[in-house]
This record gives sequence, structure tokens and C-alpha cells, in this order.
Amino acid sequence: MSGGWFVRGVVCENPGVSTADTLRAVRVVPSILSADFGALRAQVGEVLSAGARVIHVDVMDGHFVPAITLGPLIVSSLREQLEEVGGVLDVHLMIERPERQVAEFVRAGAHSITFHAEATPHVAYAASLVRDGGACVGIAINPATPVGALAEMAHAIDLALCMTINPGWAGQQLIEHTLDKAMRLRHILGESVALEVDGGVDPSTVPRCREAGANLFVAGSAIFGDPDPATAYRAIVEAAGAE
Repeated sequence: MSGGWFVRGVVCENPGVSTADTLRAVRVVPSILSADFGALRAQVGEVLSAGARVIHVDVMDGHFVPAITLGPLIVSSLREQLEEVGGVLDVHLMIERPERQVAEFVRAGAHSITFHAEATPHVAYAASLVRDGGACVGIAINPATPVGALAEMAHAIDLALCMTINPGWAGQQLIEHTLDKAMRLRHILGESVALEVDGGVDPSTVPRCREAGANLFVAGSAIFGDPDPATAYRAIVEAAGAE
């Protein structure tokens, strides 16, 4: 593979922008789980025009979490739109045995793939498949999962996702104790790994998420549940002091 850029020894195919650098910046990350799928491309375009450069895609299988949502076709449909602005497709796999599906999402155009530590007995293997596919590697943990679940993989990932709600449903309130977890995760990760929080993020909660050490703030219903997603996005950016 040529003409790409290197992250931890592999080429990641996202021409003109370093996905790892984008993920390490302080950013609000709109989640399309709450978008209007009849107007998905238009709504994604609105938040991109407002400055968003990372779009979060929640994939659910009806097993790891009760709901069934999106698949590789949605990822594929958005890739060109993101790459036109140097953006990143941040795919969050809430599925059992993610190692069996990683290749499909890499082929679809995911720039970063996050899977759950609870979803596979082969965390290191799943991470290696993401890395070998050319995407950045993320690992997520649920609110009740100890931060130690990521300690042995901190050297091998680009992103850690601390769920601030129980996965599977949009519109939940942030679980307060997860902010303490985020602080402990930042201590384990150091500053070279992105720390993302997902759930209950809005202008009132995002300052505390940043104080806890997170730099990526996933927001779904707070953005796409608003009649004006671009304005809602900018309000969270301002509250977070994000880019």
C-alpha cells in the first residue's frame, strides 16, 4: 500500500489527514444513531459544515445489545463525504465476536474501529485485525467494567472508549461514576491515546467530561434530536472548548 500515512507501523488509508492526530484533538463527535435516516447525508453535511470532523457510527447486532442498527453499507455511503473534508468515520461495534466482522467494516471505509472488551475473549487478536486492515484501533468498556480491562492493551490502541451510559439506547442520562472511571483511564493511557466518552453528552455535561480527561465527546440525541443540528453541535463545542 502506498500513498498513505503511518500509525504505529501500518498504513492507514485516509489521504491527506492523520486519523490518529484527528482523534487526539479535542472534538465533539456527532453520532448518527439519532439522525433522521431519510435525510442522513444532508444532516451529516450540516454538522460537517459546522466544523465536525469525526462522525460516530454505532453498529448493534441484537445480541451484545438488544437493538439492531447499522451495517457496512451505511459506512460505505458516508466515506466519500467524510474524506472530502478530511474527516474520520469512527465506527463503534457493539456486537458479539467483533473479530468476525472487522474486515467488512474496513472494506466499507471505516477509518477507526472500536470494539468492546466484553464482546470477545480474543481482544488482542481483534485489535490486530483492525490494525492490519489499516484502521485505527479502539477498545470500549461498559460502565460496570473495571478500567483494568484496558491496562494490558493501552500500548496497542489509538483510542479508548469509556461508555458513560449502558450501550444500546440513545437519549440516556450520563452515569456519574463513569467520569471517575474516565479519570483513571486517562492515567493508564497517558496522553498519546485518545479517550472518548459516549452517552449523555450535552452542553451541561461535556465540561465535566473534559475535566475527567476525555478529548472526544460523542453526542447523538443532543445534536440530531435538535431541529437545528449544526447549532446544537456548536453549542456543545463551545461548552467543551473543543475544536
